Amino acid sequence: MLPAMSHSLHPKLAGILVLAASLLLTSTAGLHAADRAQMRGEARAALNRLYAEHPGARQLGKSAEGILVFPGIVKAGLVIGGQQGDGTLFRNGNAVGYYKSIAASYGLQAGVQKFSYVLFFMKAEDLAYLRKSEGWEIGTGPSIVLVDKGMAKTLSSTTLRKGVYTFIFGQKGLMAGVGLQGTKITPIHPR
Repeated sequence: MLPAMSHSLHPKLAGILVLAASLLLTSTAGLHAADRAQMRGEARAALNRLYAEHPGARQLGKSAEGILVFPGIVKAGLVIGGQQGDGTLFRNGNAVGYYKSIAASYGLQAGVQKFSYVLFFMKAEDLAYLRKSEGWEIGTGPSIVLVDKGMAKTLSSTTLRKGVYTFIFGQKGLMAGVGLQGTKITPIHPR
């Protein structure tokens, strides 16, 4: 049984706590065909938004071994926080896998935010690492290059290096800062 909440706790803050707890406890154990179709559609739409906002991302997409798209990550917290969302892995334009992104955090934080992120796997061995692992924590394994707006404008076939390039975009909400360090990406196995 949960302890009763203090009457001094603001209702919005209580709602944020409930949302953060549900993010940490929710799990996508398996997917039906309709769920996969919806995930593919949302991921393609997010990737197209990224390409429209950052033409350099399209250049990466043309050279990438695989593209993992998380179209709707929800981050919530009040001291203790969490973020979660589902994504689709594309290879040569085809969906070849489905993944969950989840992270927990502790510290000075309050609010709710939604954002998207895309990982461009430039080397076959980095993509193989993702596909073979039952869970990849960002910050370990393949090296990540976070692409900001300035770097996105200068990407070209001559500036591309090998690794995993990451774009974070579409931030909406009332929480400051977005980070991926410590995020765990795990495959979602079909039922």
